[in-house]
Amino acid sequence: MRHRRIESIVDAVGGTPLVRLTCLADEAPGVAIYLKLEYANPGGSVKDRPALQMLKDAIADGRLTPDKTLIDATSGNTGVALSLYGAALGQRIALVMPPNVTKARKDIIAAFGTELIFSDPMEGSDGAIRHVRDLVAKDPDKYFYSDQYSNPSNPKAHYLGTGREILEQVGDRITHFVTGLGTSGTMMGTTRRLHEHDRPVRCIAIQPSEAMHGLEGLKHMASSLVPAIYDASVPDAHMTVETEDGWDMADRIAAEQGLHIGHSAGANIFGALEVAKEVSKNVGSGCVVTVACDRGDRYFAPMRWEARYEW
Repeated sequence: MRHRRIESIVDAVGGTPLVRLTCLADEAPGVAIYLKLEYANPGGSVKDRPALQMLKDAIADGRLTPDKTLIDATSGNTGVALSLYGAALGQRIALVMPPNVTKARKDIIAAFGTELIFSDPMEGSDGAIRHVRDLVAKDPDKYFYSDQYSNPSNPKAHYLGTGREILEQVGDRITHFVTGLGTSGTMMGTTRRLHEHDRPVRCIAIQPSEAMHGLEGLKHMASSLVPAIYDASVPDAHMTVETEDGWDMADRIAAEQGLHIGHSAGANIFGALEVAKEVSKNVGSGCVVTVACDRGDRYFAPMRWEARYEW
């Protein structure tokens, strides 16, 4: 894999490494915690997988044609990924986002030739979704709305890729899978694949504990537009994580493991550690896998949520 030759950047998606978090070993004796480094994808995040899958599937079945522009609502990693792979596949991309997203993200997305359309800054990501829907309703012949929150290609990417790769990397050792809910594609697709394994794998979904939180990319489902691809019955259990715990864990993993991860990844690891502690206490051994959604350098620019945990 390391020395493979590829014909296009799209062929570099997936095959991400799985690293053991040895710095947490003493807190959950007998339980191995592994982190899948999704920031090793070309676009730098787990969103490379669904973005590419949505593009490829729509082109293959004729929903996305050369005369149409793919449009979606995103201010983050999905936007980067759609822009990158749209450019690689020769497809026009337009993204709707609030204008108050970081300049770095707008610059990265624009560098690929993507059209930026700004929604109401006071309505956040849900406002961007509503704005996209309005644009598509007014001009359906111009746009293909990929709709990452409703598109079955989103969880499909993780069913075909993430889940399969985890089983290839740890096999029968895996006992638990933990990840956060945003669009929910990672949890839905990976869990469905892991549940098909011949040995039981318990899958736990994470979300922020409060509606006003600082874990970018994660959704507090009770106060958000719930993604159509989300099915609360798919995970075996649900848990919540405080913003402080996600931020503190991200800092710790950088300092103790040399992995500079984003805050949603910090929340994933915090949840994985809590699960590992319970397994260690009640069972004595196990293997917990979670996901590093992206790198911490995507969050250097100032945001509303500061490290002091004050709004």
